[in-house]
Amino acid sequence: MFCLWRYLRRRRNGGGGQTHPQTTGQPSRPLHSRVDVNIAYIKKAFGPSEDLVIREIEFPGRKMVLVYVETLVDRDVVQRDILRSLMALQALPLPGDEAGFYRLLCTRLAIGDLREERLVAKVIDGLLDGKAALMVEGSGRCLLLGIEGWEKRPVEEPVNEVSVRGPREGFAENLATNISLIRRRLRTPELRFETLDLGRRTHTKVAICYLEGLALPGVLEEVRRRLQRFDIDGILESGYLEELIEDAPFSPMPQLNRTERPDKLVADLLEGKVGILTDGTPFALILPGSLVSQLQAPDDYYERWPLSMGIRLFRYFGLFISLMLPSFYVALTSFHHEMIPTPLAIAIAAQREPVPYPAVVETIIMQILFEVLIEAGIRLPRAIGTTISIVGALVIGEAAVRAGLMSATMIIVIAATAIASFTVPNFSLGQAVRMLRLPMIFLAGTLGLLGIFAGLTALLIHLVSLRNFGQPYLSPLAPFIWEEQKDLIERVPWWAMHRRPRLLGRLNLKRIKPGLRPSTTSRERKPGEELETSLENDYSKKGKKRKGWLKK
Repeated sequence: MFCLWRYLRRRRNGGGGQTHPQTTGQPSRPLHSRVDVNIAYIKKAFGPSEDLVIREIEFPGRKMVLVYVETLVDRDVVQRDILRSLMALQALPLPGDEAGFYRLLCTRLAIGDLREERLVAKVIDGLLDGKAALMVEGSGRCLLLGIEGWEKRPVEEPVNEVSVRGPREGFAENLATNISLIRRRLRTPELRFETLDLGRRTHTKVAICYLEGLALPGVLEEVRRRLQRFDIDGILESGYLEELIEDAPFSPMPQLNRTERPDKLVADLLEGKVGILTDGTPFALILPGSLVSQLQAPDDYYERWPLSMGIRLFRYFGLFISLMLPSFYVALTSFHHEMIPTPLAIAIAAQREPVPYPAVVETIIMQILFEVLIEAGIRLPRAIGTTISIVGALVIGEAAVRAGLMSATMIIVIAATAIASFTVPNFSLGQAVRMLRLPMIFLAGTLGLLGIFAGLTALLIHLVSLRNFGQPYLSPLAPFIWEEQKDLIERVPWWAMHRRPRLLGRLNLKRIKPGLRPSTTSRERKPGEELETSLENDYSKKGKKRKGWLKK
């Protein structure tokens, strides 16, 4: 472990090898005036590719070549819009100068996305993005036509973030689709998208989305700086970005929020946060992240506020049980028998009498078996994964108790811990809690309750010291912000949440107009005015008929 630490420190300090600039691997030379020379450059870059299509079109006195990758474009658009438009140009008088000819092409081509390029590398990158290159003999430039048309998954319901009430749309693997889902919910010109190409080989498109005037400029600048310093072969999923931009890489806690729900990302953007969308994955990153935000679910804001308070209480209680229940069982049965009621202590001792090893070993074995069952249920096909997990748990638990290898109380403790762990809405946080459970069990088996308190103290110190893009990880608990307690364990009604979070939305704290508390009066009440006083004043003005209606 010490050698691994030294190696990672040496790599971080720049002593682990040389860095190479992020290049495309293609010549950055300008386009030649001869079309056959440019085609030779493209063929050399792609090699023997069966899906590279080169179509020559002859004009009176001119020669044009249309190049595209067949598997990345929409063939119907090529046949219907591009080739027909080019064939129709043969019947028109063509201008002799180059600028006039290009102007005629731009006006006659039935394509909305047109871009002019003069470098071979840019043309090759455009072909790999699903564009078509139209080159003219005698010209050192070409037109890139946007005709992308690859296969993509339609918008479906999120799999990992299921909600009882709320939208059923989830992000897809296509970046343009994900941007459109956000645009439909945030119809404001202040919504910004900044696109970057990351990865020397994959050239993955990554979009930074935020609301101008709400997102902090310092956070945006830091996000840009961390993304632009990447020097990696490829970015295949947003998990690559998460590991490369987080503040504390050795922390077991997830520091960035991730979601596959557009409504959740939009809600965070309205609070002043920043989102990162990655092409090829339905999971978006949200930063700055915090522990409190990872314990919140969309249902908390779609259901009525009194119900959300009880749901959140159960969720925090489930997190505590998931982390502490096995270690408390080990500490009480191994060191603190006097804290257990006498009848219960006798029953536990009778059940553990045939077990040949101490409680800490029994708990660790059962915990490892439970994690193996969870992993097997995830990797197996969906049709049989759940069945195998349930049957495996029942068979192993019953057989272990009958064979005297495990006690029935231990089976109950592990089952309660497993059920409580599923109340955590964030999968990354649930995994972190599952991994922290093992060291807590070890500390409870060696030092009892003192070891548990020592582990909790160390974990609390670590959480308090964490920062995520300059924001405290335990905000609004540490530092304690009184106004933001309205959306912590309980959620006050929407008409009472007047301000955005102070640390993130301080550029524009006003969220909702004060005084929107519902009432039965016809006039708008002033902020702080009681409902009874308002009703009394209103009825006195309406006369006896209004008072008679009130009595009914």
